[in-house]
Amino acid sequence: MIELSLVGVRVELPSNQPIVLLKETTGERYLPIWIGAVEATAIAFALQGIHTPRPMTHDLLRDILRGNEIDVDSIVISELQDSTFFATIKMTTEGRASEISSRPSDAIALAVRIDAPIYAAEEVLEQAGIEIKDEEETEVEKFREFLDQVTPEDFAAES
Repeated sequence: MIELSLVGVRVELPSNQPIVLLKETTGERYLPIWIGAVEATAIAFALQGIHTPRPMTHDLLRDILRGNEIDVDSIVISELQDSTFFATIKMTTEGRASEISSRPSDAIALAVRIDAPIYAAEEVLEQAGIEIKDEEETEVEKFREFLDQVTPEDFAAES
């Protein structure tokens, strides 16, 4: 397993498709995962420390887990099949380990709320990881600048 850090979320133009970008903590590969607008908003809210008047779904999940004394040990982006990513939420309760299948976007939204580490299987990074060359580093810096300026409302679906 390779530990990843969350670079952030953004909207890919011109498709307006949200994307979450993860990076190896000890390497140079990035893992882009296209996600839904609702999950992008949930991740962006958590990253920006925004608290809603009522709990969002991922806040509710966090509260249920805490209320039942279930510890989330880690999130693993475990598989990539037919362009679909799969994740696992690894948990412990009363010394007993368990795993729950999840969409990566939901697992990441939960991980951000509870500060759980995020990992990817080496096979996933081999299949979907990208290395950004020096000349492309400017694009990553632009991405980071964009993240500093983006607001959760930017992910709202247009009606």
